[in-house]
Amino acid sequence: MSRQEKHDTTLLGAAEEVRDFYERYPYPRPVESLENYRLLWQDPQRRRADFRLFWPAMPYREDHSILVAGCGTSQAAKHALRWPAAKVTGIDFSATSVRCTEELKQKYNLDNLQVRQIPIERVSELGASFDQIVCTGVLHHLADPDAGLRALRGALKPDGAMHLMVYAPYGRAGIYMLQEFCRRVGIRATEEGIRDLIAALKALPPGHPLENLLREAPDFRHEAALADALLHPQDRAYSVPQLFDFLKRGGLVFGRWVRQAPYTPHCGVMAGIPQASRMAQLSPQEQYAAAELFRGTMVRHSMVLYRDDSHGGPQLVNFTGEEWLRYVPIRMSDTICVQERLPPGAAAVLINRNHTYRDLLMPIDAAEKRWFDAVDGNCRIGEIVERASPSSQARPPLDRARVFFQRLWWHDQVVFENLPE
Repeated sequence: MSRQEKHDTTLLGAAEEVRDFYERYPYPRPVESLENYRLLWQDPQRRRADFRLFWPAMPYREDHSILVAGCGTSQAAKHALRWPAAKVTGIDFSATSVRCTEELKQKYNLDNLQVRQIPIERVSELGASFDQIVCTGVLHHLADPDAGLRALRGALKPDGAMHLMVYAPYGRAGIYMLQEFCRRVGIRATEEGIRDLIAALKALPPGHPLENLLREAPDFRHEAALADALLHPQDRAYSVPQLFDFLKRGGLVFGRWVRQAPYTPHCGVMAGIPQASRMAQLSPQEQYAAAELFRGTMVRHSMVLYRDDSHGGPQLVNFTGEEWLRYVPIRMSDTICVQERLPPGAAAVLINRNHTYRDLLMPIDAAEKRWFDAVDGNCRIGEIVERASPSSQARPPLDRARVFFQRLWWHDQVVFENLPE
């Protein structure tokens, strides 16, 4: 047998081991009801904000084609509910995951959903390309993640966008320590092995790197989640520099983080450290790498990607020049405006409830609150500044407005619509 044949056989064996794992421990846990999810996404502004996260400068549409790659037990059904006018395809190599998704399809009459049992590496067998590809929590479990990413890139339309999530290493240090513990003492993904592991975790010494995750992640209370985290046969993680190398090998370019505030030196505690100004002078990629090291507890990286040969290039937001005055800000649906127990000088504090870091608050003063209150998803920034500024001012303070709306964007409080004239 040649070296290549041995390599292919090894990869095939690893893939079969992962497939068997998910047949026994489907993840996420199968759900019986998506009613709350359906009600949540009936809000048209939530859908519009979600679209603009990926395409600030493309005409809005709800009939796009979506591939959910490694759809698990419910993710493809959720996207079909979220976008009833879209054509959604879910693929997974687990028969159990496909069966669970088919059951949800029948229960909710999801005629816009197609489900196929194929691995990501064979996505070309669908004979289709997609406006959007969603692949979260999957590639880091493949025997050859590079092959999986290249396959997905081949199925993405030239002007399409990809939502990718992979594990990050530093916040998962405790997980990798326990994974190695399980390997050394021979704990396997069986009912007895998981039962004994749960008992051992209850005796975990205080201060262990896994302690916070066990306390803060409700998923860890379930056997399938514990098995997925601690007993998975194939698992890797990517630091920011490793991630950008991975994307380059796969023919993709970075657009933005799905939640970007934790990665920028302009938000939270990092904005107040002595090194903040030096960090702000770094390239964006170096800023992200430094932020990951400083925060130290990131467990995943979730991002928006585009093909490296995309016709229009990455859908970037830019506050140089005056184009930003034409942007239409759209509030993120999980933003809340708090007006109690405020810091000195603040008229309100903005919080994105999806942020896991509690320092990512955005205090705003009275003038900024008038601008924020005027954000209705229809008016451009220039119009907002004109209408919501006191009439006593000779001219709207554009420099201050530029800083404010850029801060809103950095803090994940808004996305922008930037359609051509």
